[in-house]
Amino acid sequence: MSQDLPVTGYAILGLLTFGDELTGYEVKQRADVTLRFYWVSPAMSQVYTELRRLTDHGLVRPSTRPDGGREVTTYAITEAGQQALRTWMDATPAGFPVLKHTVLLRLLVGHATEPDHTRRMLRDYLDELDTALADLTQVRESLRGADEPGDAFRFPSIVADWGLDYFAAEQRHTRRALDSLSEHGTTPGAGPPPA
Repeated sequence: MSQDLPVTGYAILGLLTFGDELTGYEVKQRADVTLRFYWVSPAMSQVYTELRRLTDHGLVRPSTRPDGGREVTTYAITEAGQQALRTWMDATPAGFPVLKHTVLLRLLVGHATEPDHTRRMLRDYLDELDTALADLTQVRESLRGADEPGDAFRFPSIVADWGLDYFAAEQRHTRRALDSLSEHGTTPGAGPPPA
């Protein structure tokens, strides 16, 4: 029954496996803190669409609780949801990630603009990487103490470490590209690089 779930549905199931019940808003917050570093964090409307789908499939269980004088709906993963997530994880090939890297795309055709514009774009990217590294470092530090083998946040810690390494590598490659452009210069309209 769960085979028609999009990957986002499985991502939300995964976010519900840490032993707490979450409102749709809390699912979105958790997605923003975690998924945004390596997956597209779903929009609020998408979170609620997936929670409805997961509820319809019996993969999450909604319940209500009081919250400041009003009732809010929270969601918990069911045993069927645990099984569906396990099946998806065990039976789905790893797959190769699709890289949609706008910086690399723009660098590929950097000859079509002024060299200073390309260098500015790379410097802006370095600033964004600095911010991402700082944010992910905070996330990683918040997991310390619950990241040993057998702990609930062991695997999120491994993902955070991977992300930190990825962003550091991106910084290294971006600086190398900037150094190359500074050393050799580029000529706008010079055409594509040789094959």
